[in-house]
Amino acid sequence: MADKVLPMTLTDSETGEKYKLEFSRESVKFAESRGFSIGEVGDFPMTKLPDLFFYAFRMHNKNVARSKTDKMLFDDLEGLTAEQIERLVQLYSAPMQALIRDDEADGKNLKMTVEM
Repeated sequence: MADKVLPMTLTDSETGEKYKLEFSRESVKFAESRGFSIGEVGDFPMTKLPDLFFYAFRMHNKNVARSKTDKMLFDDLEGLTAEQIERLVQLYSAPMQALIRDDEADGKNLKMTVEM
């Protein structure tokens, strides 16, 4: 079983307000329904990286406006490090584990069987 990816936490140094960045199945579906594709982040970073950053707020901070996340990203943080981008991608990919089961996993507790 893969290790859990820990969420990112942003703290506003002026107000002390904290923002937890993480993804759930719902927040990934929200992003996908708006045409977001994680594979495009490397190809279109000026468009897709701000999108990924905005969608990372969805799970815990639904009411944070896109204009606010853009301000945080460009003005307050002055961009993201490669490590921070990698963590966002890992967080986005984590809910996919609910869809894909390891072939080696013990299937004794499953409530359905599949014949092929």
